[in-house]
Amino acid sequence: MDTLIMVGQLLLGLSILVGLHELGHLLTAKLFGMRVEKFSIGFPPKIAGFQWGETEYSIGAIPLGGFVKISGMVDESMDTDQLSSEPQPWEFRSKPAWQRLIVMLGGIIVNVITGIVIFVIMVYNNGETYFSRDQVVENGIVSYEYGESIGLKTGDKVLNVNGEPYQSINDLSSGSVLLSENGYYTVERNGEELQIDIPRGFINSFNSEEAFAKFISIRFPFDILDVDPSGAAVEAGISKGDQILAVNGQEITYFDELQSALAELKNENASLVVSSEGSIDTLSVPVSAEGTIGIAANPLIDPVRRKFAFGEAISKGTERAFGVVIINAKALGKMFTGEVSAKNVSGPIGMAKIYGNSWDWSKFWSITGLISMILAFMNLLPIPALDGGHVMFLLYEMVSGRAPSDRFLENAQKVGMVILLALMVFAIGNDILKIFTGG
Repeated sequence: MDTLIMVGQLLLGLSILVGLHELGHLLTAKLFGMRVEKFSIGFPPKIAGFQWGETEYSIGAIPLGGFVKISGMVDESMDTDQLSSEPQPWEFRSKPAWQRLIVMLGGIIVNVITGIVIFVIMVYNNGETYFSRDQVVENGIVSYEYGESIGLKTGDKVLNVNGEPYQSINDLSSGSVLLSENGYYTVERNGEELQIDIPRGFINSFNSEEAFAKFISIRFPFDILDVDPSGAAVEAGISKGDQILAVNGQEITYFDELQSALAELKNENASLVVSSEGSIDTLSVPVSAEGTIGIAANPLIDPVRRKFAFGEAISKGTERAFGVVIINAKALGKMFTGEVSAKNVSGPIGMAKIYGNSWDWSKFWSITGLISMILAFMNLLPIPALDGGHVMFLLYEMVSGRAPSDRFLENAQKVGMVILLALMVFAIGNDILKIFTGG
């Protein structure tokens, strides 16, 4: 069932985005009087379809893309028979270069608009929830595997990133920070300011959603949120709302301190000083082999919750949408230099994992908006067979006054298809490798 939910979300998200992308091409083509022969979500073989006017609308069996076939255009269908005859007024090739350019940009523009609209609505509806810089400086951080690997320690108070203040703890692991040149954190540790450098290629550690849980989190004081009715804590008399003040004489303020103390007492009895309704008692509690006593913690610091007016949401949502494009452009550039590993490239399996195995509409739309902006960016790359390849040749025509020959465009399209197929095989190979290596 988990797999079906992941696949279902991926197919729905891609179908929406591909359908809107191809609709952008279709509408701009029809706007300029071009004949659109086919509109398909998914690649052949065709599952279902219908004819409406001059255009056949269909759904293909391979749901990893789609296409619009415009008369008189060299595209991925490689149908070039009509190019041997004289150009007709309704054909793509007979229209001015600026009109053809708008048609080729139509899908990208629609994906950008879709991404912006989704981000704006999400910001307006959900606002922001985060632990602020002031809360991080007051309480410090808990440093996990990845944080410790670069020199961060539990209890550090992160003052700045790259010499600049930050808004929330989420900024500390943002793409823009992890991809920054000569990046560093300024932390306060035991009253002393230190600089912790962000190593080159550190972003490669964050190749899954679970990886972020291995970096850092905010440190928080706590009381007991809930007690396992069959656990050791309830048998010892610990109840909801109690506070654990010490373990075996060690003072406890933060939840990570309790976890560390119990981890050293596996399969032993722990002497806990507990505050309960104004009274303080010392209780003996058996610790499990996992280092737990059967309680859930209630953080005693509340995250900042911020709502935005619609005008503010437009600005914030648009900023976030284009931030996705900027981060992906930086990552792509660093991939060519070797700083970012090509193993981070994901195919459909990786995308399905990002959606997750539970159906959460808020998360679904957030990821779909993210993918919409990434698709727009990727489609703009100057690779033949992508929209960006067509745009590149059209810009050459507009600047030089000479259009590339149909033969050249046909061969370029073939080369582009080989490149795209190779990239797809590589991405799927990465997905499969991650399954077997647990990446």
